[in-house]
Amino acid sequence: MVEADSPRILVVEDEPDLADLYATWLRTDYDVDTAYGGPEALDALGPATDVALLDRRMPEMPGDEVLAEIRERDLDCRVAMVTAVEPDFDIIEMPFDSYLVKPLAKQGLENTVADLLSRESYDEPVQELITLLSKRKLLEGEKDPYALEDSDAYQDLLDDIETLRETVDAPAEALQ
Repeated sequence: MVEADSPRILVVEDEPDLADLYATWLRTDYDVDTAYGGPEALDALGPATDVALLDRRMPEMPGDEVLAEIRERDLDCRVAMVTAVEPDFDIIEMPFDSYLVKPLAKQGLENTVADLLSRESYDEPVQELITLLSKRKLLEGEKDPYALEDSDAYQDLLDDIETLRETVDAPAEALQ
């Protein structure tokens, strides 16, 4: 049974069956809303949204645009891109908190939502460091070492991580 004050999750996916599956997986622990496209997602988003699970490729309005609008509205919600788009160096500049590549397993989705919600207990610089570390890990899992070495964006990411590590006092469990 979902508590009245349970975190609110917004699932944004243009494939209704997939959106409904994700919502079903999460509904036992969270208050879940579902949107089947970008414009519907923007209507559903609000201050009560804690986590948005956002498909990157949608026909009417891409997830990248929805993400930009979330940040433009200064909504205090964590965003996970949930997509079949393999990550490339462009993800470094995207203001999401996590990136999941489809197909997803139930446990992976549940773990990601729990992780994103746990980040709320950390201050903003620690949250930023966690996000940068997850982008580094993602890219290192997808790109060969030569591509990483040749990428100025990746090298800038490493520099940003080092700078943040020097300035924040993050608990070790937050950085795993």
